Amino acid sequence: MALGALATIASASAGAATGPEYFPMPGPSLPFSESVLVGETLYVSGQIGVAPGTLNLVPGGIGPETHRVMDNIKAIVEKHGSSLDQLVKCTVFLADIKEWPAFNEIYRDYFKAHPPARSALAANGLAFNARVEVECIAFVPRKSAAH
Repeated sequence: MALGALATIASASAGAATGPEYFPMPGPSLPFSESVLVGETLYVSGQIGVAPGTLNLVPGGIGPETHRVMDNIKAIVEKHGSSLDQLVKCTVFLADIKEWPAFNEIYRDYFKAHPPARSALAANGLAFNARVEVECIAFVPRKSAAH
């Protein structure tokens, strides 16, 4: 039994020992990665409500931007073999904390069973005058991990 546990630990450590994999932002060049995969953990950079591959915010404010942010995150994690159900932590930045209820109304629709752990705070100015930015950490099962 102890030997089996050691083999499991060694196997998990070997995957992490290969180092992080960096995935660049699609579209315009920005000085950060879209995501970074370390072992079975995917770190997704903060997403704002821009159309994929552009720096153009969707019009309409907090509602449409929240949908776009969550759809962008969904596309990123699915590209790496994960899903919104595998998100373990999100951090939400709002341009105005008064928009927290409107954000939550949309956000909750993306998580039917098990929402991830989450922090939310107001920030004085988000990139491109966005109303919301969300960064996440996701579990990527080894068998599905993108390489």
